[in-house]
Amino acid sequence: MITIQKQIQLKKRPTGVPTYDHFEFVEVPIEKPAKGEILLQTLYISVDPYLRGRMNDTKSYIPPFKLNEAISSGVIGKVVESQSDLFEVGDFVIGSLGWQEFSIAKENTVRKIDPNLAPVSAYLSVLGMTGLTAYFGLLDIGKPKAGETVVVSGAAGAVGSIVGQIAKIKGARVVGIAGSDEKVRYLLDDLGFDAAINYNTQNVGTALKEACPEGIDVYFENVGGEISDAIFPLLNNFARIPVCGAISAYNQAEPDVGPRVQGYLIKTSSLMQGFTIGNYSSRFGEGAKELAGWLLEGKLKYDETVTEGFENTIDAFLDLFKGANLGKAIVKVSDSDK
Repeated sequence: MITIQKQIQLKKRPTGVPTYDHFEFVEVPIEKPAKGEILLQTLYISVDPYLRGRMNDTKSYIPPFKLNEAISSGVIGKVVESQSDLFEVGDFVIGSLGWQEFSIAKENTVRKIDPNLAPVSAYLSVLGMTGLTAYFGLLDIGKPKAGETVVVSGAAGAVGSIVGQIAKIKGARVVGIAGSDEKVRYLLDDLGFDAAINYNTQNVGTALKEACPEGIDVYFENVGGEISDAIFPLLNNFARIPVCGAISAYNQAEPDVGPRVQGYLIKTSSLMQGFTIGNYSSRFGEGAKELAGWLLEGKLKYDETVTEGFENTIDAFLDLFKGANLGKAIVKVSDSDK
């Protein structure tokens, strides 16, 4: 029986773009579960841009990571030992767990997932936090109507790709912004976006004017920076802007500075509202039911960028800031997902 496992800790806090020097692989013991606990073998680890913010020692909506302790994120695990009446050996669960090969979890901190509905990794994407983020951010704040124009930045990523598809389900015209010709083709050919812009090869402001001749009614914000600056002059009256992320600024040492938005918002009576998925925790069941229904009906597609091997977890995380992922970025730690 294996008694030692590998774990990834935050060694020091990054200034700017993180590197390998900010992390450390350590060996820690595999503990035994106590009453009301389960021992999980890690199958998949979610790597997400928001984790970069937790590496700063600053106040936010979620506490920062502590130095010399395991980094944590969404994890899919398989129960290998149970001291809980709620879980049996062989059950698949999801929870916020450490970046390590095995974890102890209290029975009330994880939830069982159904491997028959979809591959278990889907619970980290379309059926998990990213799908729910897209669902509530777009529908609760963006409120797209049939015939309106919805623009999505980071459109080929985990959240953006789902946002665009939900907007299409609601009858909107959808324009995606992404960073490569491959991603543009993916948005147009696979996901059914009406138009797509490559911000690395096109002038975003000019391309947006061409793609949105009747203006922009909803802008789902994932990126910030110059891409966001190009949106505001094209807002229609009573436009809605759900602010999910601003990945362009996550690695900046100084606060991001750009054009002031107040004049645009006043002139168009637009709504710009930030949110986190935790705001909707009481409604997760509603969102999960809708997403699962659309998935089963073939109305939603999802893609994953899967990095094989626990030893490559840091690489998978750093690749997020290079725009390397298509859809949800995850790490496959074990083949025991059958």
